[in-house]
Amino acid sequence: MSHLVNWSRRGEWLELIPGKAISSAGDPDTAVLDWLLHSAQMPEKLLKRLKHEKKIQWKGDRIQLHLFPSQPLGIAPVWQELEILYEDDFCLVVHKHVGMPIHPDGRAGLVTLDHVVAAHYEATGQEVAVRHIHRLDLDTTGPVLYAKNEWAQLKLDEDMRHKRIERKYVAFVEGNVKQSLSVIDLAIGKDRHHPQRRRISSTGQTAITHVQLEEIFKEVSLVRLRLETGRTHQIRVHLSHVGHPLVGDALYGGHTTIMTRQSLHGERLAFTHPITQEYIEIDDPWPEDMLELYDLLRA
Repeated sequence: MSHLVNWSRRGEWLELIPGKAISSAGDPDTAVLDWLLHSAQMPEKLLKRLKHEKKIQWKGDRIQLHLFPSQPLGIAPVWQELEILYEDDFCLVVHKHVGMPIHPDGRAGLVTLDHVVAAHYEATGQEVAVRHIHRLDLDTTGPVLYAKNEWAQLKLDEDMRHKRIERKYVAFVEGNVKQSLSVIDLAIGKDRHHPQRRRISSTGQTAITHVQLEEIFKEVSLVRLRLETGRTHQIRVHLSHVGHPLVGDALYGGHTTIMTRQSLHGERLAFTHPITQEYIEIDDPWPEDMLELYDLLRA
């Protein structure tokens, strides 16, 4: 695996090796900052803070940054089995099971994915704050991305804002979807008559979902979906609006006879690694209930 930026961790310090770009420069101090900002693509906000706090060191062809200080988890750890799909010193990707919320909502005793990730950090001796980058609905399964330091959080948050983190889903929907249905571009807003629902609204936020028909069964279609935006309930609202609610999604008009939760699974997550600048693709296999539904429909 090739790295565009040569790096390693030294305790609480990140060590980078820019080579002769620094050691041969006429003004090494300026060259260090310029290389970090433009070649390593370090977030400018972080660069300014570490410079101000004198937490950037360099000698010869090596730069060290105080990037991994001990931090509180920020949430109480709760031990449960956790399926890790990817992990290094910058990023963590884990599988979210059906029925598990991402973060607390004020209800007492509620165990969330953030609690379980905190337990993983604690058990592996990582003094890291729990920071999820995106969310999934309560009954949607799939991969969730976490940032493990400030560099990663700033870069990944920026990539989310600019739609550079790719999320692909698979779903079973009611009815026979036409091949011509490829993009749903309809703004989404809150439903004033139902606090849990969202609806299509001309004054809502821009929402774009790409649709690809994969297979048609009797009264059900298998589709793959790619989000260009990430609005609350976006896939569920869009597909319900065009007459194809998710199987099992009672909130948006889906029937629950053959599935009791919305049949939506995050199948792939792809992002640019915050420091190596490599394109990382994470596949998350279908959960058991969707495999069973597929077998039922094929039979």
